[in-house]
Amino acid sequence: MGSSATPVPAATLEPLLADLSDRLDGQVRAGMHDRMLYATDASIYQIEPLGVVLPASSGDILETVRFAATHGLPLLPRGAGTSLAGQAVNRALVLDLTAGYDRLVALDPETRTARVQPGLVLETLNHATRTAGLMFGPDVATSSHATIGGMIGNNSAGAHSVLYGRTVDHLLALDVALADGRRLTFSEGAGERDPVVEDLTRRVIDIIDSIAADIDTRFPRTRRRVDGYNLDLLLAQRRASTPGTFDRVNLAHLLCGSEGTLGVTLEATIGLVPTPATKSLAIVGFPDVDAALAAVEPILATDPAAVELLDDVIIQLARGNRDHRVSIELLPPGPPAAVLYVEYFRPDEGARDQALDALTDQFGADAVRRFTTAAEMDRAWRLRKAGEPLLHGRPGARKPVTFIEDTAVDPTQLPEFVRRFRAIVTRHGTTASYYAHASVGCLHIRPLVALTDPADRTRIAEMMAEITDLVVEFGGALSGEHGDGRLRSHLLERFYGPAITDAFRRIKEVFDPEGRMNPGIITTPTPLMADLRVEPARGPVPVPSVSTFFRYEPEHGFAEAVERCNGAGLCRRMEGGTMCPSYRATRDERHATRGRGNALRLAITGQLGRIGTPAWNDAETLATLDLCLSCKACKSECPSNVDIAKLKAEYLAQTYRSAGGPPLAARVFGRVRAASRLAAMAPNLVNPLLRSGPVRFAMNRLLGLEPRRSLPPFARSLYRRPRSDDGDGPAVILFPDCFTVYNEPVIGEDAIAVLRRLGYRVVLPRLGCCGRSMISNGLLEDAVGVVERTARELLDAVETHDAIAVVGCEPSCVSAITDDWLDLSTRLDPVRLHELAAKTQLVEDFLDTRWDRHPNPPPASRTPGASACRVHGHCHHKALGDPAGTVRLLQRVRGGDVSLIDAGCCGMAGAFGYTRAHYDVSMAVGELALFPAVRDEPDAVIAAAGTSCRHQVRDGTGRVARHPISLVAEAWREG
Repeated sequence: MGSSATPVPAATLEPLLADLSDRLDGQVRAGMHDRMLYATDASIYQIEPLGVVLPASSGDILETVRFAATHGLPLLPRGAGTSLAGQAVNRALVLDLTAGYDRLVALDPETRTARVQPGLVLETLNHATRTAGLMFGPDVATSSHATIGGMIGNNSAGAHSVLYGRTVDHLLALDVALADGRRLTFSEGAGERDPVVEDLTRRVIDIIDSIAADIDTRFPRTRRRVDGYNLDLLLAQRRASTPGTFDRVNLAHLLCGSEGTLGVTLEATIGLVPTPATKSLAIVGFPDVDAALAAVEPILATDPAAVELLDDVIIQLARGNRDHRVSIELLPPGPPAAVLYVEYFRPDEGARDQALDALTDQFGADAVRRFTTAAEMDRAWRLRKAGEPLLHGRPGARKPVTFIEDTAVDPTQLPEFVRRFRAIVTRHGTTASYYAHASVGCLHIRPLVALTDPADRTRIAEMMAEITDLVVEFGGALSGEHGDGRLRSHLLERFYGPAITDAFRRIKEVFDPEGRMNPGIITTPTPLMADLRVEPARGPVPVPSVSTFFRYEPEHGFAEAVERCNGAGLCRRMEGGTMCPSYRATRDERHATRGRGNALRLAITGQLGRIGTPAWNDAETLATLDLCLSCKACKSECPSNVDIAKLKAEYLAQTYRSAGGPPLAARVFGRVRAASRLAAMAPNLVNPLLRSGPVRFAMNRLLGLEPRRSLPPFARSLYRRPRSDDGDGPAVILFPDCFTVYNEPVIGEDAIAVLRRLGYRVVLPRLGCCGRSMISNGLLEDAVGVVERTARELLDAVETHDAIAVVGCEPSCVSAITDDWLDLSTRLDPVRLHELAAKTQLVEDFLDTRWDRHPNPPPASRTPGASACRVHGHCHHKALGDPAGTVRLLQRVRGGDVSLIDAGCCGMAGAFGYTRAHYDVSMAVGELALFPAVRDEPDAVIAAAGTSCRHQVRDGTGRVARHPISLVAEAWREG
């Protein structure tokens, strides 16, 4: 067997992939841009694949495997691509099993089993099995996007492994494709029924028998271990078999954890466990990591379901994260420098409370926070689950890098092991972060190093060798969870010795004699520092110096903003939050936040052309950015705070600068205020014209509008409607956004009426545009000038009227003031802009946050017999604020049943949903959650602050959504 597959000449690759494409129902992507989006996972590596296959069926997978065998192509089966050790990248043909091969095939509650396709996401599986009172035991932190196939490939575990162990402990059978294209089923005793499986089993057992003594002495006995192949499990099964048979041997357990080096999973039969009757969670605070580790052993005596550690590094990073800083409020007071998450599963509430009481008695009430409701526990667990990606948001050249961070030892030995580990790290001149699975002795310890520093690269190699020896000394596992990959395969011989690693190579030869399945992993290690993301095959790829339109102080510079995406893949989740709407609609890696982050990094560093020269105006990069709705969800929901909306606008602006200007459609959509102002001068003439066939046809052709999309009507400007600024109450500036002034001025009138009723003097200044439409369309050069003028006018108005607040009706315009204005490279005083941002709120948030402090008390009346009200939060409001304030306000004013719709983006996103190129995706996003929720309650009032959201609800469901301030005004008029 060769060390790896023979390289494929580039000249022959293109026709080969074209031939393969003709054979499949799914897709084959051969372009450089498409391939490079699969060149990285969540590790430190980057390797350009040969091509990418998105199979539509098991037939497609088998055809691809057989085609690869015929033509000698290396093959890499891939799940969500969140591997931390580099096992999901290779110079190979990538099989992306997540887009079209992700079904729950069968569920049998009586036997507590399920048959699944490998692309099925863990959380999706658990939602489907919940009604049967069942779940899959292993529960990785990436459960919202990790696939069952990936978990099998990695032998994943999770926070509750002290109860449920690893994936292999729940794997009953695998339907697999071997490297030569044979389709086989591996299950317990399959070698007694299938002569081909019998031959494979005999050859594997012969190898294992020859080194049985080494396996007995060298394999770790820890609960968490995923180093190499599971020879210890197969040896135990061989010994448990009836003499002369292999009736207890299950080769599925050999493939589990093999990281795609032995075959491709077509289908898996897995065991399920009952969902716990009751759950409770306690977070216990400690002054340092050592104190927390010392508490693990006594906590384990209380029979917990999980004991998870977080250190001060992650806690501090959470404080600076928009989406996770609220999690800090859930920690014990102090603040603690380390915490343990202790979860209990108990048969009833009495036993649950007894466990919590015992823990509280042990550590003191001040050191323990207790949670017993599902909502509370979900909120608390979010910080722990975000631990790994949060680390990538740490500023500076030195990062908490993955390399030797996955060791596992007996939990009773953790304090001493960590002390010795820390001594090694300190001796090499750095520090580390500590987190994860204390209950099973598997801590993720991340030393801070800079991969761009040659001296730190040397330190990495030296620390890895020393810590490997330390793990052997403690009888632990080199990897308790994240696997070998490109990162640790070279350490396996040091860890296991030559006899066992030679056995790995011989077993690899049994299943893959040509070495084409994910070559370079486990049996044929590649150099540790080869093919790094910061220095791939073409050499170092620094971010060049660029004169940017935005400031990048929050990201610690433009270079760090470009490189911030670490590949964790939270943007691939299908439920919860908003990120990423276009991925949820398309299930396409290219249209996930991660895909766009990779595309931007590759283009800006010149990896799509000449290294060091940004590829502005790259057609493929522009196509990848095209379906970004600029919802800003990634800015808050991504634990690393990757702000794709900002980077997209920057890239478009740089593109327009290099190309000599923006296209016509971008100019028109970006200058919507000027057009709206003109249209509002004669709405009775303009509106019929817009509805007329010839005019609409011309607009469709000229601007690329979708004929099925309605256009918003114009109205007489809010400025031209009767009003008075008289009064002696505190002044409030109503920001005159385009939509409130020129399209729906009645909303502005309602806002003015409500504010006056509460005793405010409302000022409606004549201002320019906030720049939102320009920013979203990449017209940043224009936006800088417009924002400078509008901001000065607004600051003058605030000063002139001594205004206590600036309120707005349109969330996207409010977010421009509170977010984008702070980032644009204007000549304005940043201090004054931040002061202005602090004064600016949505009008409904202003009413809610000052409910008990308004000059006039709010009317006490509520709408008698008010119908249910469902609130849809605007994406920018969810990303930068909290729509819960809108719910509270409407509950106070209307009474009755008011709640937030559990939906992400509506799909309209300003100009996005108007165009022919985006309409179908726009409506598909709406159909994910919002439209069904609206249709399910035909009698409910729908409230939405965003003009785009209301427009989308109308076009997608035929329902009329109301602005919350109009509902308040209506209730008070009726009251």
